[in-house]
Amino acid sequence: MNLISQIFNGLGQGSIYALVALGYSMVYGITQLINFAHGDIIMVGAYTTYVMLILAGAPLWAAVIVSIVFCALVGIVIDQVAYQRLLDKGAPRISLLITAIGVSMFLQNLYQTIFKSDAKSISNVLPSFPIAVGGLSISSVMLITIVVSLVLMGLLQLLVKHTRIGKAMRATSEDAAAAKLMGISPRATIAFTFGIGSALAAVGAVLYCGAYPQITPYMGSMLGLKAFVAAVLGGIGSIPGAMLGGILIGVAESLTTAAGLSQFTDAVVFGILILILLLKPAGLLGKNVKEKV
Repeated sequence: MNLISQIFNGLGQGSIYALVALGYSMVYGITQLINFAHGDIIMVGAYTTYVMLILAGAPLWAAVIVSIVFCALVGIVIDQVAYQRLLDKGAPRISLLITAIGVSMFLQNLYQTIFKSDAKSISNVLPSFPIAVGGLSISSVMLITIVVSLVLMGLLQLLVKHTRIGKAMRATSEDAAAAKLMGISPRATIAFTFGIGSALAAVGAVLYCGAYPQITPYMGSMLGLKAFVAAVLGGIGSIPGAMLGGILIGVAESLTTAAGLSQFTDAVVFGILILILLLKPAGLLGKNVKEKV
């Protein structure tokens, strides 16, 4: 019974990783860019929720909406200011990677300057009470996290596969130059993708605050790295892959903790990254793509 409880805990944590990994996968699928600043968007969303709930006294629904809108705008601004000019000039990927790291450091230091480095407490974000299922007690926060993540992944799949903007995203991903000839604006499509990915990160931030009611300016670093591992594990560029990778990473962490090896959880996560790169570099649901040299 304890094993089942730990698996459910892992599913809850993994669902948060999955939401963040979806942002990594969407951006990489269109721009071939690993946006390492994406983890810090979670931190931005967490502090926005803190400001709305604790400092402004707003209700939860208003805090969630403001956090989603603000993070989406931050994501679009980051794309337009930091990345888009480099993409337009065909800059090498190493330049984009260095820029992403710079944006990450900028956000961390900006929020440390504004809110100081001490942890802020943000409790009662989500309703917390035990739910009895047979002889198993499941946290309501964990159940909300899993359900919200699955619903959002389904909606994202519908957006990408069955809407006009989704077709534009897929076309831009396949060939941006050809998509432009067909009347699609790659720049606007990429900006929309950054906005959607950042909005998902905001939802992940709210769910994270529900489970872990303390936030710091550096909270997004390790969370973002683990979500990146999840995206690579599932197959970066694949939406179902990001969800699968996030859940597997979360369950692996939970089982490692249950085995009394909590100090090795990070080692297990990055060990999984090494194994997947050695055995199946494209990820579990990814596709091998040949590049002409």
